[in-house]
Amino acid sequence: MNTSEMIPIRPGVIVPEPAYTTRLGQCWNTNALEGLALLADDSVDLVLTSPPFALRRRKAYGNVEPADYTAWLWPYIEQIHRVLHPQGSFVLELGGAWNRGSGTRSLYQYQLLIELSKMFYLAQDFYWYNPSKLPTPAQWVTIRRTRVKDAVNLVWWLSKTTDPRADNRKVLRPYSPSMKRLLRDGYDPAMRPSQHELSKVFQRDNGGAIPPNMLMVPNTRSSDPYFARCREAGLPIHPARFPLPVPEFFIRFLTDENHLVVDPFSGSNTVGFMAESMGRRWLGMEISKEYVDGSKMRFLETPPKKKTA
Repeated sequence: MNTSEMIPIRPGVIVPEPAYTTRLGQCWNTNALEGLALLADDSVDLVLTSPPFALRRRKAYGNVEPADYTAWLWPYIEQIHRVLHPQGSFVLELGGAWNRGSGTRSLYQYQLLIELSKMFYLAQDFYWYNPSKLPTPAQWVTIRRTRVKDAVNLVWWLSKTTDPRADNRKVLRPYSPSMKRLLRDGYDPAMRPSQHELSKVFQRDNGGAIPPNMLMVPNTRSSDPYFARCREAGLPIHPARFPLPVPEFFIRFLTDENHLVVDPFSGSNTVGFMAESMGRRWLGMEISKEYVDGSKMRFLETPPKKKTA
């Protein structure tokens, strides 16, 4: 499959040579703004990304101050809106920030959302709870002990229309033991104290439970082959990686096979890796060549060498 078959491109533009190509996707070593500008209008089924957060502490991959964040991100947002299919989705994951010298939270995520709402609909808000997060900010959590650890990132699901493509039957979870007993033994319809009526419809087996908008996913996969391969090749490990179940959930929920998934800030490219494994076309963009070279390690079939004593 060549680039024009994988990725719909605007007429007359010159496409960069892919850093690497797989059966269903490509990774471009390019600035996201320049890369997005090459894509055809209304051509992307899902933009799923986690751009650099507005953190006070500088990261190796670069980040801006909270007060400047919306202005910095906005040119990318305009391009994302242009390339997104009318029935497509834009999923944006953002971590929070604390005000400098204060145990109070920055509102930059919500300020960004207010601006986004002028261009997109907020289909639903999601929350990624990472139980393995360290107790930060240390000054307020472990030293002064006046705050609890910050362990939830916001995930905005945005769309160009009020009815984006989605199907929660693709992301059903196994029923709980109590629900299995209810399905087996039945129950008498009754009015709950909340005034919600439990009717016979709740006794129908739909193949699983509808998940909540809280994703509990730890980020502790130190045994990930990506780690071992990067170390073996002398490449840096990206410090802000999506754990695989997060992109897997949204790709499964919001796309079908052969749909196009784009991550403009691909980093270690977990989005592209999951899209490939689920039969979706994909495009990743990453400005750092070292991170691009490292992300390629995810697609190697040969397992990394084991260290010997």
